[in-house]
Amino acid sequence: MEMVSGGRLAAEALVERNVDCIFTLSGGHITPIYQYLENSKVRIFDARHEQAAVFMAEAWGRLTRKPGVAMVTAGPGFTNALSAVANAHFANSPLLLISGCVGIDCSEKLDLQDMRQAPVIEPMVKKALVCHKTERVAEFVDLAYRTACSGRPGPVYLELPVDVLNAAVQPETVKKPYTQVESRPVDLEKAEHVLAMIRKATRPIVIAGSGAWYADSGEELVEFVEKTGIPAFTSALGRGTIPDRHPLCFESSLAIRPGAALVANTGADLVIFLGSRMSLYYIFGDLFSPQAKIIQVDIEPEEIGRNRSVDMAVVSDVRELLRACNRLIKEKGIGSDLMKRFAEWVAALHQADQDGKSQATADWQSENVPIHPLRLAKDVDEFMNRDDDIVVADGGDTQVWMGITRTARSPGHYLDSGLYGCLGVGLPYANAAKLLNPDKRVCLVTGDGSVGFNFMEFETAIRKKLPIVVVISNDLGWGMIRHSQELRIGHAIEEGTFIGRVDSHTLVEALGGKGICVEKPSDIKPAMAQAFDSGKTTVINVMTDPTTVSPGSVALANLGGYKA
Repeated sequence: MEMVSGGRLAAEALVERNVDCIFTLSGGHITPIYQYLENSKVRIFDARHEQAAVFMAEAWGRLTRKPGVAMVTAGPGFTNALSAVANAHFANSPLLLISGCVGIDCSEKLDLQDMRQAPVIEPMVKKALVCHKTERVAEFVDLAYRTACSGRPGPVYLELPVDVLNAAVQPETVKKPYTQVESRPVDLEKAEHVLAMIRKATRPIVIAGSGAWYADSGEELVEFVEKTGIPAFTSALGRGTIPDRHPLCFESSLAIRPGAALVANTGADLVIFLGSRMSLYYIFGDLFSPQAKIIQVDIEPEEIGRNRSVDMAVVSDVRELLRACNRLIKEKGIGSDLMKRFAEWVAALHQADQDGKSQATADWQSENVPIHPLRLAKDVDEFMNRDDDIVVADGGDTQVWMGITRTARSPGHYLDSGLYGCLGVGLPYANAAKLLNPDKRVCLVTGDGSVGFNFMEFETAIRKKLPIVVVISNDLGWGMIRHSQELRIGHAIEEGTFIGRVDSHTLVEALGGKGICVEKPSDIKPAMAQAFDSGKTTVINVMTDPTTVSPGSVALANLGGYKA
């Protein structure tokens, strides 16, 4: 009987898992897998840097709710991937990173690209696996894949030494498990208690986060809000699970966003967290009133109660809990009473929403030159007005401006780095989004600093025929750091905060794309129309006001308790 190699076993296990695409940068230590993927149904998508490849896989995982798969070579290939893995860890993105490494027989011999990789990455992942036996390669792929997407999603690391991949074994010694795990726990008794707490509240809010997206709970969330009349906010990947235009949705839960969020967060007497975390964005729980009751629903028990005691801990899949609540509301016939009870609170938030947005209107409509970055964000938001338009945000201040402006019309259509705050995600995210959704418009809004991290992914987009549109907010440097230094120490330190003018649009033209420079606000939307009509990978280099300070810069200046 023909012997089978470890590389073939790995490739076949990935095919068996119906992996659509593997994001990668080639290397000798993973060639044994490449050679068996070459003519398979799995697409090998090569990026220009391992970090970009893993960011693409992370975005793929976020958008599909299935593990995105990345593959890198040993040593520097592995270390180049680490920032993206850490980002996936903080964002709970389902990700499988496969890395080659030096052969077992060559360990500690000063072989090429030798290092102990697993101990480095272990703190960043749900599980770090190293397979030392060829006949077990398929088992390890199965374990790694299902671990990435079971329970709370996250990154998983699988290390395959090159001699394990090159070795051949008898087929009858190989196990090929294929296990699918779908974990959707729900505590029906807790659903009763949730409704009891709601009936005692007068000013409740719902905050739906990434857990609501991964649970695919949009339909149930809308039904719950409509049955109870509770105002809803969304965060992270939860953006769009209830559309911002729904009359009971008050958009992002970020307190710095113009609208009702600050009033709601500080004024609520009951906060219902649905797959959302009590992070920095809520001042670690201190943003809410000390008297407010907290219900936290999460599939991961250890997440519940982080930073603040909660009044009801519900370990549950978000969708299943909402289904149980909706069923009970109908059975008890309490929906109309709840809506009447909360009507005054909802009206107050609508007024707060109008008041908050009126304060930002002047900046959103600013005719100033250089262009106000909020005007740029607003014009992008208004132009990207289809329900299926995908917007990606990257950068420091630039991500803040988009985060406080973007209208989430559909779930899974707005991406940013998330809690890790990692710059350079934008181009890989946008490329992955366009690859997955070739018929949808994809626009990246990024800073002039952050776009430089993975700049050669423009070449990837052009070579792979991914006509994304990239809008650069060019404020001549690292704006968030510059302004936070001005607030904190009275001046910006030039080295490290100023870049100067970089004509990225001409650089992309040299690569074969299209470039447009915009210096007047009235030219933003016409430039976007021209970019999308061109059918080319396009950069719109927008010269924005370098003196405008974002709320993110103010927060950074106050980091660690410093008061500006």
